[in-house]
Amino acid sequence: MVVGATGTGKSAFALDLAAEIDRRGGTAEVVNADAMQLYRGMDIGTAKLRPEERGGVPHHLLDELDVTAEASVEWYQRRAREVTAGILRDGHVPIVVGGSGLYVSGAIFDFRFPGTDDAVRARYEALLDEGGVKAVHELLRERDPAAAAAIGPYNGRRMVRALEVGEITGEPFQVGLPDDAPTWGEPRIVGLAEDRSELVARLDERVDGMWRDGLVAEVERLLPLGLERGVTASRAIGYAQAIAQLRGDLTETEAQEQTKALTRRYARRQVSWFRRYPRVTWTRAGDPAAVSAAADTLGL
Repeated sequence: MVVGATGTGKSAFALDLAAEIDRRGGTAEVVNADAMQLYRGMDIGTAKLRPEERGGVPHHLLDELDVTAEASVEWYQRRAREVTAGILRDGHVPIVVGGSGLYVSGAIFDFRFPGTDDAVRARYEALLDEGGVKAVHELLRERDPAAAAAIGPYNGRRMVRALEVGEITGEPFQVGLPDDAPTWGEPRIVGLAEDRSELVARLDERVDGMWRDGLVAEVERLLPLGLERGVTASRAIGYAQAIAQLRGDLTETEAQEQTKALTRRYARRQVSWFRRYPRVTWTRAGDPAAVSAAADTLGL
């Protein structure tokens, strides 16, 4: 498994690792654990590798969903395990790659999820639509201060889920992982890190590149397919700002600067999330010795 913040080179490291596994006589397949790369057509803003960039390595759980579909950690956990089990049955090596903390945790850890109630969720989603994240955060702070503090005031979807779970179960919302959550199988985890100053510069350049490469045009193509109706997809960093630019609510410069600020904040959360994982080997992308060491742990 390869984890880390946005911009740390996870996709490239996974391809290098797959090549090393192939050199040693094995066969590797990549399993995506980036929430937004699940969506068809969301390519530029998610840094999704094009088929010709995948080095002939099979990639799974890309382009699984329409932009109107709502993904969930529970759904992802089930699909990731189905795919991973199939790869193992074929005698191949699955490399789970991504930076979406909850999705990665769903793949690694063997924990269960509370149920859902469409009517309850709809009520809180209506509050989010009408009152914005501030109204939802204030309500969550009243009902579950610990969850409100842990989630923060920006992630509306997570706050809606916390309110839904609280109403259904009567229990506080479990924001992260239980401290004693067992792992599913015996995952070997490589974490990619980068100096903060280098990562910030890389993230800012990535955002500039998204606009140069045609993110706004990509969003224009996705709007008739229902992008704005997608509870998950429409709020993706970069996509929400491009939508606002197309509406005239933000200038191009404002959209880019907002995307940069949100991307930096998201990267900080990713770093904090993955630092909590036990038994992670931390390294940097582009280090051949780290790739070789990662392959060694597989006993190849």
